Amino acid sequence: MALVFRTVAQFAGISLSLLGWVLSCLTNYLPQWKNLNLDLNEMENWTMGLWQACVIQEEVGRQCKDFDSFLALPAELRIARILMFLSNGLGLLGLLVSSFGLDCLRIGETRRGHKKGLLILGGILFWAAGVAVLAPVSWVAYQTVQEFWDETVPEIVPRWEFGDALFLGWFAGFSLLLGGGLLDCAACFSQAAPALGHHAVAETRYHCEHRQMNKAHRKI
Repeated sequence: MALVFRTVAQFAGISLSLLGWVLSCLTNYLPQWKNLNLDLNEMENWTMGLWQACVIQEEVGRQCKDFDSFLALPAELRIARILMFLSNGLGLLGLLVSSFGLDCLRIGETRRGHKKGLLILGGILFWAAGVAVLAPVSWVAYQTVQEFWDETVPEIVPRWEFGDALFLGWFAGFSLLLGGGLLDCAACFSQAAPALGHHAVAETRYHCEHRQMNKAHRKI
């Protein structure tokens, strides 16, 4: 039963972590972190991401422009860029490390505790990647709410609202946290016995034959 749970937890953990990493990469580059709808012109919508701002018009379509200066960006967008890059790197490293710790991969089977350590390390990396996603996404969402309810801004001025990328980032962060947790739980269960190689099989047979010969000599 423990072996079945371990296998299922490993498969679910690596799958959720992979999904979270892919979604975090998409969140990093999507320009829909913020949306702006103009009441005066309903056919024109604005979106803003970490790297560019876009305007969507029914007649022209989507037109995007990259931000010219990193230092000219608001603080939350500057920090978000750094943390999102950190999350993508930690997620990729976590995938590589945890993959070598899976039972279905024969690498490192002969070393006791080696695969367990890789699984635990991979889970920790996924946790760090999840936090690195949730922090900037939540910060940008908080700043958007603060600006939306700012009483010093006249009501006629359009307000930025949540974009689809924020929800995608939240889902990515929780997927990474859950996937890393499942991998660490799988590492706590007893590991399946490693598959014996040719040398191990030969050595086992030698010991068995040696014991049988000793028993025969004793009987004589």
